[in-house]
Amino acid sequence: MWVLGLVIMIDQIDQNILRGVIPQLKQEFHIDNTEIGLLLSIFVLVNGLITVPAGYLADRWHRTRTIGHTVIAWSAVTMITAAAQSFGQLLLGRALLGFGQAVTEPSANGLISDFYPTTERARAFSLQQILGLVGAAIGIGLGGAIGQAAGWRWAFIAVGPPGFVIALVAYRLREPRRGHADRLHLGIEDDDAPVEHVRLFEQGIGTFFSDMIRGLIQDMKVILAIPTLRYALAGVGALLFTAQAVGAWLAVFHQRFSGLSQKESTAAVAALLVLGGIPGLLLGGRVADRYATRIRGARVVIPAYCIAIGVSFFAVSYVEMPFPLSWSLELVGMFTIWLAIPGLRAGVADAVPAHLRGAGFGAFNIVSVILGAAAAPFVVGVLADLTNLRTALLIVTPPVYVGAFVLYRARNHLDEDAAKIFAAIMSALESDQSHQAATDPESEPKPE
Repeated sequence: MWVLGLVIMIDQIDQNILRGVIPQLKQEFHIDNTEIGLLLSIFVLVNGLITVPAGYLADRWHRTRTIGHTVIAWSAVTMITAAAQSFGQLLLGRALLGFGQAVTEPSANGLISDFYPTTERARAFSLQQILGLVGAAIGIGLGGAIGQAAGWRWAFIAVGPPGFVIALVAYRLREPRRGHADRLHLGIEDDDAPVEHVRLFEQGIGTFFSDMIRGLIQDMKVILAIPTLRYALAGVGALLFTAQAVGAWLAVFHQRFSGLSQKESTAAVAALLVLGGIPGLLLGGRVADRYATRIRGARVVIPAYCIAIGVSFFAVSYVEMPFPLSWSLELVGMFTIWLAIPGLRAGVADAVPAHLRGAGFGAFNIVSVILGAAAAPFVVGVLADLTNLRTALLIVTPPVYVGAFVLYRARNHLDEDAAKIFAAIMSALESDQSHQAATDPESEPKPE
């Protein structure tokens, strides 16, 4: 859990370092809000396009090695991006970086689901996600501090080496059998036989891509046939559109409307993530596990309420007021929004069979990215150029309420979908036992 949290942490540092050096990038490349929005969006757009094939791989190949290889690659890309001499080169570097989280996210979520049974899953996700929040705060704060003191290039260089260390730690993780925690939940112990994996490109690159396309189509048909996932995918896309818009532009908002310096505004946003997000995650995991069996569809109902309420606090904070009051409202909003995350991730894991969780989280990510995270920074940048940033953030707030309503409706299906998974496990176990009894003479009862 903690190792996978470190992977998310370094990813968030690399992703958010850009948000701390926006003034330096504007000055060096002579770009406006629209182009900054494009830089913020290209990362998540590529992330979304790659995450579904990455989910396919996560369901079939060694996940810990995949994570290690990918962290090394994206850390190198981050450092190389520091050498960009034009806006186009900078944009390319950010696009390549989008491959990183796209590949590691399905594998990491699948591993968490296999390490921890359903009764502990939300708390496991919450503690894992805490390091993601710490990474986002470090990225924004470090970018602002180094960018102002030494320039944006040194900020990009500084965050590369820690990734190599984290990759080495990730390589040492053991690879559990898929569905291991689900079987533990039912009291079924796995044997000690090594986990078998198909070698990548074993049948050739052409065959690999052909099999992957067919496998993706089949996997997505199964995923979209799960009612909980259909509602969750639609709801989360709308929810994250607003959440990502706020996260991308909040530091800039306080520079323009609260009279803060670059260093002060990035530090204020980093403090929001740490002081609001970490307690929210810790409590959210406990609440999601505690009420999973007490409230129908708790792992989608609680997130729907939390995100809608949390974004409402942010919307009020955009009104002209003293900075301490605005920041306090945003702190409450941040805490409430992050209450939702552990339950939502655990809900996806509960509703999707173990052998398809990589694809399930991949589908979850692509909808979140394409409909939400990728579009939001760019849209806000365009609206800010047409009006102002305060108006732009208010305009993109309403979609969150539509998403909350759709996500809430998933409650009618979550418990039933989760029950189907455990029923399938028991059916497979009984079938294996019957087959063993039929083929093993020693297992037949002996006459008295």
